[in-house]
Amino acid sequence: MPQVTIPALAQKRAAGEPIVMVTAYDFPGARAAERAGVDMVLVGDSAAQVVLGYGSTVPVTTDEMLVLARAVRRGTETAFLVCDVPFGSTEVSDAQAVDTAVRFVKEAGADAVKLEGGSEPRLSRIRAIVAAGIPVVAHLGLTPQTATALGGLRAQGRTEATATRLVREARGVQEAGAFCLVIEAVPAEITALLREHLSIPIIGIGAGDADGQVLVAHDLLGITEGRAAKFVKRYASIGDDSAAAIEAYAADVRSGAFPAPEHRYAATDEALAAARAELGV
Repeated sequence: MPQVTIPALAQKRAAGEPIVMVTAYDFPGARAAERAGVDMVLVGDSAAQVVLGYGSTVPVTTDEMLVLARAVRRGTETAFLVCDVPFGSTEVSDAQAVDTAVRFVKEAGADAVKLEGGSEPRLSRIRAIVAAGIPVVAHLGLTPQTATALGGLRAQGRTEATATRLVREARGVQEAGAFCLVIEAVPAEITALLREHLSIPIIGIGAGDADGQVLVAHDLLGITEGRAAKFVKRYASIGDDSAAAIEAYAADVRSGAFPAPEHRYAATDEALAAARAELGV
C-alpha cells in the first residue's frame, strides 16, 4: 500500500472515496490501524482521558503527547499521521504555536498537526504554522479543549448563531491554509452544506456523511467504560472481554490452576545439582 499523502487525500475527496481516520496512542494501536489499512491515524488529545485517566483533554501536556506520538510513529508505515496539539501549547502566540508544531514534526515525525477552533487568533495560528511548512488539520464544531465556553460537550450548529459561526469559521480555516477539516457533533445538513462550498476534505465525527469519518479507537473497540457518545458505533467489546480474561487469570492463580506443567521450564539434573550444591543441601 503506498504512503498516504495530502494530494492522495484530495484525490479521494474528488473521487468520492471515503477517507478513514482512527485514533491511536501507542505502538500496538498504530499497528492495528496499519493492518486495517486506514488512511489517517490521529494521535488525539483524547488520550488524556482514554489512556492517561484525566477528566478532560485540557490537562494533557505537550511532553505527554509527544511520548504517545513517537510510539504511534514507530508503528505507522503508510497512514498519514496527524497529531493534536494540546490546550495551552498554541494559545499564547503564533511563535509558541509554531514552536509546538515543529516539536511534533521533529520529535515525533508527524505529517500534520491538528488545531481546534476558528476564531481570528486561531486562524492566525494556522497561517503561521502553515507558513512554517507544516500542514494543518482544523477542528470545528464541538471543540473539547474549549467545551466549557461552548456550554459543555454538546452538539454545535443547531442554532442560528452557532450555525452561522460554524460556516464562517469553516471558510476561515480553509482560507488560512488548513488542508483538511474535522467537524464534530454537527447536524448532517450543515455538514452537507459545508461539503458543497469547501474545497478541502471534511472528516466527520458525529456530523453525518462527510468526505471521511474518524472515531476514537477505544470507543469503537468497546474499551472505554460508561455510556458512549450518540455518534459512536461499537464494533467490539474488548473492555468487557479484557476484564473477564483477567478475572479468569486471577481465579486460576488463586486456585493453583496456573501455572500448569505446560507453563513451566524443566531444569537439567546437572543444573539442579549445581543449585543444591551452592545452597549446601
